[in-house]
Amino acid sequence: MSVKQLRARSNQINHLKDEELIQLIHRGCGQALDFLIRKYKHIVRAKSHTYFIVGADHEDIFQEGMIGLYKAIRDYDKDKLTSFRGFADICITRQIITAIKAATRKKHIPLNSYISLDKPIYDEESDRTLLDTIAGAETTDPQELLISRENEGRIHLKLTQSLSDLERKVLVLYLDGKSYEEISIELKRHVKSIDNALQRVKRKLGEFHRSGEVMLSFNDYVDY
Repeated sequence: MSVKQLRARSNQINHLKDEELIQLIHRGCGQALDFLIRKYKHIVRAKSHTYFIVGADHEDIFQEGMIGLYKAIRDYDKDKLTSFRGFADICITRQIITAIKAATRKKHIPLNSYISLDKPIYDEESDRTLLDTIAGAETTDPQELLISRENEGRIHLKLTQSLSDLERKVLVLYLDGKSYEEISIELKRHVKSIDNALQRVKRKLGEFHRSGEVMLSFNDYVDY
C-alpha cells in the first residue's frame, strides 16, 4: 500500500491494522502515533501492575512500559513476520524487567527480586503461576483457585510488610523455576530451611485470606 493510499485511509484510522499504523508512523504521521499509543496504553498499564518491587511506584513501572512501547513502535519491522502486538509485548516486558533490575542494583537488592504474579513457575509453556500456586494452599483444587487481580495491590503490600529477607529470596528463586536443591545451593541454606521458608509464605497468604485482608475467589479470568 502506497503512502498516498495510507494517508487517504487515515481519516478512518481506527480501522487500520497495527502494522498499517506503523507504516504511517514511520512516515511521520502523528495522528497514527497518537492513536496507537492510546490503543496500547491500557495494555501497558495492565502489564505494569503484574510487577512489583519494594520501594518502586507502579507509575514508575508504567512509564518504563511506555518506553518499551515507543521502542517497539520505532523498531518494528513487518518483514520479520511477527505481529506488532507480539513484538510490543516483548519490548514492554523487556523494558520493565531491565528497569527493575537496574533499580535493584542501585539499592543493593539481589537481581531478579521483582515479583511477577503472572510468570509461569516452571517454564514458559506452563500455565501455573504464583497466583494459583501460593493460593493453592487454601483449596482442595490448587489448579482452580486464583487470587483476584483486584486484590493484587493488597497482596503486594502484605508481601512487602510480612516476608523476611530469606522468604523473599526463596520466593523469587522459586518463581524462576529453581528446585529446592538449587535454591539451597544458591542461598547456602539447607533444603529443609528452603521448604520451611516457602511454607511460611503460603501460610501468611492463607492468614491474609482468613482475616479478609486478601480475598481469594474462583475467578477464571487471566487476561485483563
